[in-house]
Amino acid sequence: QVQLVESGGGLVQPGGSLRLSCAASGSIFSINTMGWYRQAPGKQRELVAVITSGGSTNYADSVKGRFTISRDNAKNTVYLQMNSLKPEDTAVYYCNAVIVSRYYTLSEYWGQGTQVTVSS
Repeated sequence: QVQLVESGGGLVQPGGSLRLSCAASGSIFSINTMGWYRQAPGKQRELVAVITSGGSTNYADSVKGRFTISRDNAKNTVYLQMNSLKPEDTAVYYCNAVIVSRYYTLSEYWGQGTQVTVSS
């Protein structure tokens, strides 16, 4: 069984910064893609950023230049550094990972979400 535990959300003023973390634990052989999604009230869940095992990244246009995704493979952890935050960034942020278990099964996992609120 694999679990994703998110942390780092909270309330921040416009222009401020937050750093989200997501640690994967359990029967993990390897982690392929890790990413962050978000869902604002009344809107569909959208991709924010993804990073592959090789370090390739992709970002939503709305966060390019402001957010940076990274990962620490030794800790099975993915991070999202969010700078120059805007009220439009307010959403529940979900961690996502595609993981190969020690039993050689490949599955997609989701964290329970962490609230990010950008408001003055």
